[in-house]
Amino acid sequence: MATKGPFKSSPEENSLGGRVKRYARVGSAVGGVAARLAGAKYLGKSIDKDAHARDLRDALGGLKGPLMKVAQIMSTVPDMLPPEYVDELAHLQSNAPAMGWLFVNRRMVAELGPHWEKKFKSFEHDAAAAASLGQVHRAETLKGEALACKLQYPDMQSAVEADLRQLKIIFAVYRRYDKAVDPREIHSEVAARLREELDYTREAAHMTLYGNMLGDECHVHVPKPFSSLSTGRLLSMSWLEGENLLTLKNEAQNKRDTVAQNLFRAWYVPFYHYGVIHGDPHLGNYTVRSDGSINLLDFGCIRIFNPSFVQGVLDLYHSILRDDAELAVHAYKTWGFTDLSNEIIDVLNMWAAFIYAPLLEDKKRRIQEGDGTMYGAKVAAKVHRELHRLGGVKPPREFVLMDRAAIGLGSVFTHLTAEVNWHRQFNDLISDFDVKKLTKNQKVALKKAKVPLID
Repeated sequence: MATKGPFKSSPEENSLGGRVKRYARVGSAVGGVAARLAGAKYLGKSIDKDAHARDLRDALGGLKGPLMKVAQIMSTVPDMLPPEYVDELAHLQSNAPAMGWLFVNRRMVAELGPHWEKKFKSFEHDAAAAASLGQVHRAETLKGEALACKLQYPDMQSAVEADLRQLKIIFAVYRRYDKAVDPREIHSEVAARLREELDYTREAAHMTLYGNMLGDECHVHVPKPFSSLSTGRLLSMSWLEGENLLTLKNEAQNKRDTVAQNLFRAWYVPFYHYGVIHGDPHLGNYTVRSDGSINLLDFGCIRIFNPSFVQGVLDLYHSILRDDAELAVHAYKTWGFTDLSNEIIDVLNMWAAFIYAPLLEDKKRRIQEGDGTMYGAKVAAKVHRELHRLGGVKPPREFVLMDRAAIGLGSVFTHLTAEVNWHRQFNDLISDFDVKKLTKNQKVALKKAKVPLID
Protein backbone atom coordinates (compact mmCIF):
# COMPACT_ATOMS: atom_id res chain seq x y z
CA MET A 1 0.00 0.00 0.00
CA ALA A 2 1.56 3.28 -1.05
CA THR A 3 1.38 6.08 1.49
CA LYS A 4 1.22 9.84 1.13
CA GLY A 5 2.83 12.65 3.07
CA PRO A 6 6.17 12.52 4.92
CA PHE A 7 6.19 8.74 5.17
CA LYS A 8 7.49 6.94 2.12
CA SER A 9 6.73 3.32 1.52
CA SER A 10 8.56 0.71 -0.48
CA PRO A 11 6.30 -1.38 -2.71
CA GLU A 12 4.95 -4.52 -1.10
CA GLU A 13 1.95 -6.19 -2.61
CA ASN A 14 -0.94 -8.30 -1.45
CA SER A 15 0.43 -10.87 -3.89
CA LEU A 16 -1.18 -14.04 -5.17
CA GLY A 17 2.04 -15.94 -4.48
CA GLY A 18 2.16 -14.67 -0.91
CA ARG A 19 -1.48 -15.61 -0.33
CA VAL A 20 -0.97 -19.09 -1.80
CA LYS A 21 1.97 -19.75 0.55
CA ARG A 22 -0.08 -18.55 3.50
CA TYR A 23 -3.12 -20.63 2.44
CA ALA A 24 -0.89 -23.69 2.45
CA ARG A 25 0.32 -23.04 6.00
CA VAL A 26 -3.07 -22.02 7.39
CA GLY A 27 -4.99 -24.62 5.42
CA SER A 28 -2.94 -27.51 6.75
CA ALA A 29 -3.35 -26.25 10.32
CA VAL A 30 -7.01 -25.30 10.25
CA GLY A 31 -8.26 -27.66 7.57
CA GLY A 32 -7.98 -30.74 9.75
CA VAL A 33 -9.92 -29.06 12.54
CA ALA A 34 -12.68 -27.98 10.16
CA ALA A 35 -12.81 -31.41 8.53
CA ARG A 36 -13.30 -33.16 11.88
CA LEU A 37 -15.98 -30.66 12.78
CA ALA A 38 -17.81 -31.15 9.48
CA GLY A 39 -17.43 -34.92 9.75
CA ALA A 40 -19.01 -34.94 13.19
CA LYS A 41 -22.02 -33.07 11.82
CA TYR A 42 -22.31 -35.36 8.79
CA LEU A 43 -22.22 -38.47 10.97
CA GLY A 44 -24.67 -37.01 13.44
CA LYS A 45 -22.17 -36.96 16.30
CA SER A 46 -22.25 -34.37 19.03
CA ILE A 47 -19.18 -32.15 19.04
CA ASP A 48 -16.73 -32.32 21.93
CA LYS A 49 -16.25 -28.57 22.38
CA ASP A 50 -13.35 -28.99 24.78
CA ALA A 51 -11.41 -31.18 22.35
CA HIS A 52 -12.28 -28.98 19.37
CA ALA A 53 -11.20 -25.85 21.26
CA ARG A 54 -7.84 -27.45 22.09
CA ASP A 55 -7.34 -28.44 18.45
CA LEU A 56 -8.15 -24.92 17.31
CA ARG A 57 -5.77 -23.39 19.86
CA ASP A 58 -2.96 -25.70 18.79
CA ALA A 59 -3.56 -24.93 15.12
CA LEU A 60 -3.63 -21.16 15.59
CA GLY A 61 -0.85 -21.05 18.16
CA GLY A 62 1.64 -22.60 15.76
CA LEU A 63 0.95 -20.09 13.01
CA LYS A 64 1.77 -16.73 14.64
CA GLY A 65 0.90 -13.79 12.41
CA PRO A 66 -2.53 -12.23 11.83
CA LEU A 67 -4.73 -15.27 12.48
CA MET A 68 -3.20 -15.73 15.91
CA LYS A 69 -3.88 -12.05 16.64
CA VAL A 70 -7.53 -12.57 15.67
CA ALA A 71 -7.70 -15.51 18.07
CA GLN A 72 -6.36 -13.30 20.84
CA ILE A 73 -9.05 -10.69 20.10
CA MET A 74 -11.75 -13.34 20.32
CA SER A 75 -10.34 -14.75 23.54
CA THR A 76 -10.54 -11.39 25.31
CA VAL A 77 -14.21 -10.82 24.44
CA PRO A 78 -15.88 -13.76 26.20
CA ASP A 79 -19.36 -13.28 24.77
CA MET A 80 -18.02 -13.85 21.24
CA LEU A 81 -17.33 -17.54 21.90
CA PRO A 82 -18.42 -20.27 24.32
CA PRO A 83 -16.27 -20.60 27.47
CA GLU A 84 -14.52 -23.75 26.20
CA TYR A 85 -13.00 -21.73 23.35
CA VAL A 86 -12.27 -18.66 25.48
CA ASP A 87 -10.30 -20.74 27.99
CA GLU A 88 -8.15 -22.36 25.31
CA LEU A 89 -7.52 -19.31 23.13
CA ALA A 90 -6.58 -17.27 26.20
CA HIS A 91 -3.42 -19.41 26.40
CA LEU A 92 -2.11 -18.03 23.11
CA GLN A 93 0.96 -15.84 23.52
CA SER A 94 1.81 -12.87 21.33
CA ASN A 95 5.60 -13.37 21.46
CA ALA A 96 6.81 -14.58 18.08
CA PRO A 97 10.38 -15.53 17.14
CA ALA A 98 12.24 -12.38 16.12
CA MET A 99 13.80 -11.87 12.70
CA GLY A 100 17.58 -12.32 12.64
CA TRP A 101 19.92 -9.40 11.89
CA LEU A 102 20.50 -10.27 8.21
CA PHE A 103 16.74 -10.33 7.72
CA VAL A 104 16.30 -7.06 9.64
CA ASN A 105 19.01 -5.36 7.62
CA ARG A 106 17.34 -6.39 4.37
CA ARG A 107 14.00 -5.03 5.61
CA MET A 108 15.58 -1.74 6.73
CA VAL A 109 17.27 -1.29 3.35
CA ALA A 110 13.86 -1.75 1.71
CA GLU A 111 12.34 0.93 3.97
CA LEU A 112 15.08 3.58 4.38
CA GLY A 113 17.56 2.79 1.60
CA PRO A 114 21.00 1.12 1.35
CA HIS A 115 22.74 3.49 3.80
CA TRP A 116 19.98 3.46 6.39
CA GLU A 117 22.31 2.94 9.39
CA LYS A 118 23.86 6.39 8.79
CA LYS A 119 20.49 7.89 9.76
CA PHE A 120 20.86 6.57 13.32
CA LYS A 121 23.48 7.12 16.02
CA SER A 122 22.87 3.51 17.08
CA PHE A 123 20.50 0.67 16.20
CA GLU A 124 20.46 -2.52 18.29
CA HIS A 125 20.74 -5.73 16.28
CA ASP A 126 18.61 -7.80 18.67
CA ALA A 127 14.89 -7.05 18.91
CA ALA A 128 13.66 -5.62 22.22
CA ALA A 129 10.27 -7.24 21.59
CA ALA A 130 8.63 -9.40 18.91
CA ALA A 131 4.92 -9.93 18.32
CA SER A 132 2.50 -11.29 15.74
CA LEU A 133 2.89 -8.60 13.03
CA GLY A 134 6.31 -7.08 13.66
CA GLN A 135 9.17 -6.49 16.09
CA VAL A 136 10.71 -3.54 17.95
CA HIS A 137 14.37 -2.47 18.07
CA ARG A 138 15.95 0.11 20.35
CA ALA A 139 17.84 2.87 18.56
CA GLU A 140 19.07 6.45 18.88
CA THR A 141 18.67 9.44 16.60
CA LEU A 142 21.75 11.30 15.43
CA LYS A 143 21.00 13.75 18.27
CA GLY A 144 21.01 10.94 20.84
CA GLU A 145 17.25 10.70 21.36
CA ALA A 146 16.09 7.22 22.45
CA LEU A 147 13.89 5.47 19.88
CA ALA A 148 11.67 2.43 19.55
CA CYS A 149 11.66 1.29 15.91
CA LYS A 150 8.80 -1.02 15.01
CA LEU A 151 9.55 -3.02 11.87
CA GLN A 152 6.79 -5.00 10.17
CA TYR A 153 7.46 -8.57 9.08
CA PRO A 154 7.59 -9.05 5.28
CA ASP A 155 4.57 -10.01 3.18
CA MET A 156 2.08 -9.24 5.98
CA GLN A 157 -0.56 -7.91 3.57
CA SER A 158 -0.74 -11.28 1.85
CA ALA A 159 -0.82 -13.06 5.20
CA VAL A 160 -3.65 -10.87 6.50
CA GLU A 161 -5.84 -11.39 3.42
CA ALA A 162 -5.23 -15.14 3.43
CA ASP A 163 -5.93 -15.42 7.16
CA LEU A 164 -9.10 -13.35 6.98
CA ARG A 165 -10.43 -15.65 4.29
CA GLN A 166 -9.65 -18.69 6.44
CA LEU A 167 -11.27 -16.98 9.44
CA LYS A 168 -14.47 -16.57 7.45
CA ILE A 169 -14.44 -20.32 6.79
CA ILE A 170 -13.87 -21.07 10.48
CA PHE A 171 -16.78 -18.79 11.43
CA ALA A 172 -19.05 -20.39 8.84
CA VAL A 173 -18.29 -23.93 10.02
CA TYR A 174 -18.75 -23.06 13.66
CA ARG A 175 -21.98 -21.15 12.90
CA ARG A 176 -23.58 -24.45 11.84
CA TYR A 177 -23.25 -25.65 15.41
CA ASP A 178 -23.85 -22.55 17.48
CA LYS A 179 -26.22 -19.81 16.34
CA ALA A 180 -26.00 -17.68 19.51
CA VAL A 181 -23.96 -14.95 17.78
CA ASP A 182 -23.93 -14.21 14.05
CA PRO A 183 -20.23 -13.54 13.33
CA ARG A 184 -20.55 -11.75 9.98
CA GLU A 185 -20.26 -8.22 11.37
CA ILE A 186 -17.54 -9.41 13.75
CA HIS A 187 -15.52 -10.60 10.75
CA SER A 188 -16.03 -7.26 8.98
CA GLU A 189 -14.82 -5.32 12.00
CA VAL A 190 -11.80 -7.55 12.66
CA ALA A 191 -10.87 -7.37 8.96
CA ALA A 192 -11.01 -3.57 8.88
CA ARG A 193 -8.94 -3.17 12.04
CA LEU A 194 -6.32 -5.75 10.98
CA ARG A 195 -5.82 -4.02 7.63
CA GLU A 196 -5.39 -0.73 9.45
CA GLU A 197 -2.75 -2.25 11.72
CA LEU A 198 -0.55 -2.87 8.69
CA ASP A 199 -0.48 0.85 7.86
CA TYR A 200 2.14 2.46 10.09
CA THR A 201 1.42 5.87 8.56
CA ARG A 202 -2.07 5.61 10.03
CA GLU A 203 -0.66 4.38 13.34
CA ALA A 204 1.62 7.42 13.53
CA ALA A 205 -1.44 9.63 13.01
CA HIS A 206 -3.24 7.70 15.77
CA MET A 207 -0.22 8.25 18.03
CA THR A 208 -0.35 11.99 17.40
CA LEU A 209 -4.11 11.95 17.99
CA TYR A 210 -3.66 10.24 21.38
CA GLY A 211 -0.88 12.63 22.33
CA ASN A 212 -3.28 15.50 21.72
CA MET A 213 -6.34 13.92 23.38
CA LEU A 214 -4.38 12.96 26.51
CA GLY A 215 -2.23 16.08 26.61
CA ASP A 216 -3.80 17.23 29.89
CA GLU A 217 -3.49 13.80 31.54
CA CYS A 218 -0.22 14.10 33.46
CA HIS A 219 -0.32 10.40 34.46
CA VAL A 220 -0.60 9.05 30.90
CA HIS A 221 2.32 9.27 28.46
CA VAL A 222 2.27 8.83 24.67
CA PRO A 223 5.38 8.49 22.44
CA LYS A 224 6.03 10.89 19.56
CA PRO A 225 6.55 9.60 16.01
CA PHE A 226 9.69 10.52 14.03
CA SER A 227 8.42 10.88 10.48
CA SER A 228 11.87 11.20 8.87
CA LEU A 229 12.76 7.73 10.19
CA SER A 230 9.42 6.10 9.38
CA THR A 231 7.64 4.55 6.40
CA GLY A 232 4.40 2.69 5.85
CA ARG A 233 5.97 -0.41 7.48
CA LEU A 234 8.60 1.13 9.77
CA LEU A 235 7.49 3.30 12.67
CA SER A 236 10.13 5.11 14.72
CA MET A 237 8.89 6.70 17.94
CA SER A 238 10.31 8.01 21.19
CA TRP A 239 11.28 5.27 23.67
CA LEU A 240 9.34 5.37 26.96
CA GLU A 241 10.81 3.58 29.97
CA GLY A 242 8.48 1.47 32.10
CA GLU A 243 7.82 -1.94 33.57
CA ASN A 244 5.33 -4.66 32.68
CA LEU A 245 2.17 -4.58 34.78
CA LEU A 246 2.94 -8.07 36.09
CA THR A 247 5.71 -6.55 38.21
CA LEU A 248 3.04 -4.81 40.35
CA LYS A 249 1.54 -7.97 41.83
CA ASN A 250 3.30 -7.48 45.17
CA GLU A 251 3.05 -3.68 45.32
CA ALA A 252 0.99 -1.87 47.97
CA GLN A 253 -2.77 -1.61 47.42
CA ASN A 254 -2.69 2.15 46.89
CA LYS A 255 -0.05 1.77 44.12
CA ARG A 256 -2.15 -0.82 42.32
CA ASP A 257 -5.27 1.35 42.72
CA THR A 258 -3.40 4.34 41.25
CA VAL A 259 -2.34 2.33 38.21
CA ALA A 260 -5.93 1.14 37.68
CA GLN A 261 -7.26 4.71 37.81
CA ASN A 262 -4.64 5.89 35.31
CA LEU A 263 -5.49 3.03 32.97
CA PHE A 264 -9.18 3.89 33.27
CA ARG A 265 -8.53 7.47 32.20
CA ALA A 266 -6.09 6.43 29.45
CA TRP A 267 -8.84 4.40 27.79
CA TYR A 268 -11.98 6.37 28.56
CA VAL A 269 -11.03 10.06 28.35
CA PRO A 270 -10.57 9.61 24.57
CA PHE A 271 -13.85 7.66 24.31
CA TYR A 272 -16.19 9.97 26.22
CA HIS A 273 -14.54 13.22 25.13
CA TYR A 274 -13.65 12.35 21.49
CA GLY A 275 -15.46 9.12 20.53
CA VAL A 276 -12.17 7.21 20.12
CA ILE A 277 -11.08 4.01 21.85
CA HIS A 278 -7.91 1.95 22.04
CA GLY A 279 -9.21 -1.51 21.18
CA ASP A 280 -6.30 -3.58 22.48
CA PRO A 281 -5.63 -3.48 26.26
CA HIS A 282 -3.02 -6.23 25.85
CA LEU A 283 -0.25 -6.19 28.49
CA GLY A 284 2.35 -5.58 25.79
CA ASN A 285 0.69 -2.35 24.68
CA TYR A 286 1.52 -0.29 27.76
CA THR A 287 4.03 -0.12 30.59
CA VAL A 288 3.95 1.36 34.09
CA ARG A 289 6.32 3.96 35.53
CA SER A 290 7.57 4.02 39.10
CA ASP A 291 5.01 6.70 40.04
CA GLY A 292 2.13 4.57 38.74
CA SER A 293 1.67 6.56 35.54
CA ILE A 294 1.06 4.74 32.25
CA ASN A 295 2.95 4.62 28.94
CA LEU A 296 0.73 3.79 25.96
CA LEU A 297 2.86 2.13 23.29
CA ASP A 298 0.81 0.71 20.42
CA PHE A 299 -1.80 2.52 18.33
CA GLY A 300 -2.55 0.07 15.53
CA CYS A 301 -5.95 -1.04 16.86
CA ILE A 302 -7.92 2.21 17.26
CA ARG A 303 -11.68 2.60 16.76
CA ILE A 304 -13.36 5.92 15.93
CA PHE A 305 -17.08 5.91 16.75
CA ASN A 306 -20.00 7.90 15.51
CA PRO A 307 -20.93 10.25 18.40
CA SER A 308 -24.40 8.68 18.48
CA PHE A 309 -22.80 5.38 19.49
CA VAL A 310 -21.18 7.04 22.52
CA GLN A 311 -24.54 8.61 23.38
CA GLY A 312 -26.02 5.11 23.24
CA VAL A 313 -23.42 3.86 25.76
CA LEU A 314 -24.52 6.56 28.19
CA ASP A 315 -28.20 5.97 27.46
CA LEU A 316 -27.78 2.31 28.41
CA TYR A 317 -25.98 3.29 31.62
CA HIS A 318 -28.80 5.64 32.59
CA SER A 319 -31.43 3.05 31.63
CA ILE A 320 -29.93 0.62 34.16
CA LEU A 321 -29.50 3.33 36.77
CA ARG A 322 -33.15 4.40 36.42
CA ASP A 323 -34.62 1.02 35.47
CA ASP A 324 -35.85 2.59 32.23
CA ALA A 325 -36.65 -0.24 29.78
CA GLU A 326 -37.58 2.09 26.91
CA LEU A 327 -34.26 3.92 27.11
CA ALA A 328 -32.39 0.57 27.00
CA VAL A 329 -34.24 -0.44 23.82
CA HIS A 330 -33.47 2.98 22.33
CA ALA A 331 -29.75 2.46 23.10
CA TYR A 332 -29.66 -0.97 21.44
CA LYS A 333 -31.42 0.35 18.36
CA THR A 334 -29.06 3.33 18.21
CA TRP A 335 -26.16 0.87 18.03
CA GLY A 336 -27.80 -1.08 15.20
CA PHE A 337 -29.35 -4.11 16.90
CA THR A 338 -32.43 -5.32 14.99
CA ASP A 339 -35.26 -7.81 15.53
CA LEU A 340 -35.18 -7.33 19.29
CA SER A 341 -37.75 -9.44 21.09
CA ASN A 342 -38.44 -8.80 24.76
CA GLU A 343 -36.56 -11.99 25.65
CA ILE A 344 -33.47 -10.99 23.67
CA ILE A 345 -33.54 -7.54 25.29
CA ASP A 346 -33.63 -9.21 28.71
CA VAL A 347 -30.55 -11.28 27.80
CA LEU A 348 -28.67 -8.25 26.46
CA ASN A 349 -29.56 -6.38 29.64
CA MET A 350 -28.04 -9.24 31.65
CA TRP A 351 -24.68 -8.56 30.00
CA ALA A 352 -25.11 -4.78 30.26
CA ALA A 353 -25.92 -5.04 33.97
CA PHE A 354 -22.67 -6.92 34.52
CA ILE A 355 -20.55 -4.44 32.53
CA TYR A 356 -22.07 -1.38 34.23
CA ALA A 357 -22.31 -2.85 37.74
CA PRO A 358 -19.07 -1.29 39.09
CA LEU A 359 -20.22 2.14 37.85
CA LEU A 360 -23.54 2.07 39.70
CA GLU A 361 -22.31 1.92 43.29
CA ASP A 362 -20.83 5.04 44.93
CA LYS A 363 -18.18 3.15 46.90
CA LYS A 364 -14.74 1.59 46.54
CA ARG A 365 -14.96 -1.95 45.21
CA ARG A 366 -13.24 -4.45 42.96
CA ILE A 367 -14.24 -4.46 39.31
CA GLN A 368 -15.64 -8.00 39.65
CA GLU A 369 -17.23 -9.53 42.72
CA GLY A 370 -16.21 -13.11 43.57
CA ASP A 371 -13.05 -15.05 42.86
CA GLY A 372 -13.28 -15.53 39.09
CA THR A 373 -9.99 -15.19 37.23
CA MET A 374 -11.55 -14.60 33.78
CA TYR A 375 -13.44 -11.33 33.93
CA GLY A 376 -17.02 -11.81 32.77
CA ALA A 377 -16.62 -15.42 31.64
CA LYS A 378 -19.43 -16.89 33.78
CA VAL A 379 -21.91 -14.18 32.86
CA ALA A 380 -20.90 -14.40 29.20
CA ALA A 381 -21.45 -18.17 29.20
CA LYS A 382 -24.99 -17.69 30.55
CA VAL A 383 -25.72 -14.96 28.01
CA HIS A 384 -24.39 -17.20 25.24
CA ARG A 385 -26.63 -20.10 26.27
CA GLU A 386 -29.70 -17.87 26.38
CA LEU A 387 -28.99 -16.30 23.00
CA HIS A 388 -28.55 -19.77 21.52
CA ARG A 389 -31.92 -20.82 22.95
CA LEU A 390 -33.60 -17.72 21.49
CA GLY A 391 -32.18 -18.16 17.99
CA GLY A 392 -29.23 -15.80 18.22
CA VAL A 393 -28.37 -12.17 17.65
CA LYS A 394 -26.24 -10.23 15.16
CA PRO A 395 -24.01 -7.79 17.08
CA PRO A 396 -23.16 -4.51 15.31
CA ARG A 397 -19.53 -4.42 14.23
CA GLU A 398 -18.73 -1.44 16.51
CA PHE A 399 -19.44 -3.72 19.46
CA VAL A 400 -16.32 -5.83 18.94
CA LEU A 401 -13.66 -3.37 20.08
CA MET A 402 -15.90 -1.60 22.59
CA ASP A 403 -16.60 -4.92 24.28
CA ARG A 404 -12.96 -5.94 23.99
CA ALA A 405 -11.77 -2.75 25.67
CA ALA A 406 -14.25 -3.13 28.54
CA ILE A 407 -13.43 -6.81 29.13
CA GLY A 408 -9.70 -6.42 28.54
CA LEU A 409 -9.44 -3.58 31.06
CA GLY A 410 -11.70 -5.43 33.47
CA SER A 411 -9.29 -8.36 33.31
CA VAL A 412 -6.37 -6.05 34.09
CA PHE A 413 -8.23 -4.51 37.05
CA THR A 414 -9.05 -8.01 38.28
CA HIS A 415 -5.39 -8.97 38.01
CA LEU A 416 -4.42 -5.88 40.04
CA THR A 417 -7.15 -6.61 42.62
CA ALA A 418 -7.71 -2.85 42.42
CA GLU A 419 -10.27 -1.30 44.76
CA VAL A 420 -11.54 1.94 43.26
CA ASN A 421 -14.69 4.04 43.38
CA TRP A 422 -15.49 3.36 39.72
CA HIS A 423 -18.76 5.30 40.04
CA ARG A 424 -16.91 8.55 40.78
CA GLN A 425 -14.23 7.88 38.18
CA PHE A 426 -16.91 7.39 35.55
CA ASN A 427 -19.13 10.29 36.57
CA ASP A 428 -16.15 12.66 36.62
CA LEU A 429 -15.64 11.75 32.96
CA ILE A 430 -19.24 12.23 31.85
CA SER A 431 -20.25 15.15 34.10
CA ASP A 432 -20.24 17.66 31.23
CA PHE A 433 -20.97 15.21 28.39
CA ASP A 434 -22.74 16.69 25.40
CA VAL A 435 -22.96 14.85 22.11
CA LYS A 436 -22.64 18.11 20.13
CA LYS A 437 -19.49 19.00 22.06
CA LEU A 438 -18.08 15.51 21.45
CA THR A 439 -18.83 15.82 17.73
CA LYS A 440 -16.92 19.10 17.55
CA ASN A 441 -14.02 17.77 19.64
CA GLN A 442 -13.73 14.70 17.43
CA LYS A 443 -13.77 16.63 14.19
CA VAL A 444 -11.09 19.07 15.36
CA ALA A 445 -8.87 16.35 16.87
CA LEU A 446 -8.97 14.09 13.79
CA LYS A 447 -8.21 17.00 11.48
CA LYS A 448 -5.30 18.21 13.62
CA ALA A 449 -3.74 14.72 13.76
CA LYS A 450 -4.51 14.08 10.06
CA VAL A 451 -6.30 10.81 10.81
CA PRO A 452 -8.08 9.45 7.71
CA LEU A 453 -11.61 8.16 8.30
CA ILE A 454 -12.63 4.73 7.02
CA ASP A 455 -15.15 2.16 8.28
